[in-house]
Amino acid sequence: MEAEENTILTEIFSGTPWEAELIKGLLESNGIESVVKDGIMGTLAPYLSPEVAILVNEKNYELSMQIIRERDKKNDE
Repeated sequence: MEAEENTILTEIFSGTPWEAELIKGLLESNGIESVVKDGIMGTLAPYLSPEVAILVNEKNYELSMQIIRERDKKNDE
């Protein structure tokens, strides 16, 4: 993620490392940069940190959440 002055990252998802990578890929395919928080710990020592988080720039929060909601809606059908 390119550093911007006064960038605030916001958590939009928390789950298993596998789920987080799926969400990250979905966001990136829609042009939204994201980062995985605690990704290495979730992979190397899942018993210590079983969940990881996805963070996005706060200006992309609403669009990111909309994309995730649409994905969840399609999965529920």
